[in-house]
Amino acid sequence: MARKMECIAMLLAGGQGSRLGILTKNIAKPAVPYGGKYRIIDFPLSNCVNSGISTVGVLTQYQPLELNDYIGNGQPWDLDRANGGVHVLSPYQQIKGSEWYKGTANAIYQNITFIDRYNPEYVAVLSGDHIYKMDYSKMLEYHKEKDAACTIAMLEVPWEEAPRFGLMLTDDDNKITEFEEKPKNPRSNKASMGVYIFTWSKLRQYLIDDEANPDSSNDFGHDVIPAMHNAGEKMYAYLFDGYWKDVGTIDSLWEANLDLLNPKVDLDLSDPTWKIYSKTPTAPPHYIAASATVENSMIGEGSQVYGELDFSILFHNVTVEEGAVVRDSIVMPGTVIKSGAVVQYAIVAENAVIEENAVVGERPEDMQNLEDWGVAVVGAGVSVGKGAHVAPKAMVDADVKEAE
Repeated sequence: MARKMECIAMLLAGGQGSRLGILTKNIAKPAVPYGGKYRIIDFPLSNCVNSGISTVGVLTQYQPLELNDYIGNGQPWDLDRANGGVHVLSPYQQIKGSEWYKGTANAIYQNITFIDRYNPEYVAVLSGDHIYKMDYSKMLEYHKEKDAACTIAMLEVPWEEAPRFGLMLTDDDNKITEFEEKPKNPRSNKASMGVYIFTWSKLRQYLIDDEANPDSSNDFGHDVIPAMHNAGEKMYAYLFDGYWKDVGTIDSLWEANLDLLNPKVDLDLSDPTWKIYSKTPTAPPHYIAASATVENSMIGEGSQVYGELDFSILFHNVTVEEGAVVRDSIVMPGTVIKSGAVVQYAIVAENAVIEENAVVGERPEDMQNLEDWGVAVVGAGVSVGKGAHVAPKAMVDADVKEAE
């Protein structure tokens, strides 16, 4: 039996991320690169370490290979511990074959033995696909003060965005009185962030009961949390007021990256008191040639810029040749943008090649009809031929021939 832990974290990282299209064709959503040198999963993992939670189960399912490889023994996040540390938990290979995780609650249910090994009083259940910095230890203190069975992190969102979220109605003491799951006409703008703290003895029983219910979809938001609420358990909302972004769509991933270049956005990744750890390959410093023009951009190590760069993020080992233009775009590791090419309002995945004079994306102000505008995406390893054009909103996952 391992040493008793006060709180361990279970990080749900199994999502297919289908709304990210070709970016998640071969990798799980939490492994998608972000912000020049991170991956999305670096944020919840770093939050755990910084909050003093040193035992983390990462529940993977869809395309787990790169994510498992990336997490490894957890050393970059100081989670290579003899007792606890980080554990990648795939659905069990049972004698009768593998039982895929049926829903978020079932994923935790399948790992009850893992959690019991640490005999925790509390379990934090976290989502693997949000960008935010948060001290879970303060939320845990609040949970204990309230003697709650479940505490849900809550963020006030703009009213027009409220129908996209699970919402909570609370009393003056922030006790949750009602839930609304993505309502058309919301009565609250207090959105669940997908960050929960449970008292383990309570949650354990609800997971067992939920699994035994043939009508359940085995999901926290749809099944377990309403069941706890209906049974009269003490449930509280914990107000969070920092930066938080669900990067589940192409547009939100693009915006969350470019938010890093906006001084008005409260997401300082250089803050030494709350470090975001990542496993970044070592590369030489980036190089900006005398011929280059660079404005308001981030450039990863090993990248070489000879052309024009404006309001963009380059990951490591990207080359922008002389005469090439990159603006309002995210360019992932190893990509080459050749002379005369223009990349704008786009996400270019890893190891792509944008050949000479090709054009990827378009500026909204150059569009006849704004409804046709959107972020263009070029998939990993794709080559866009000389002079070819990739339209706004396009998702290109096969090579594009050069223009006739």
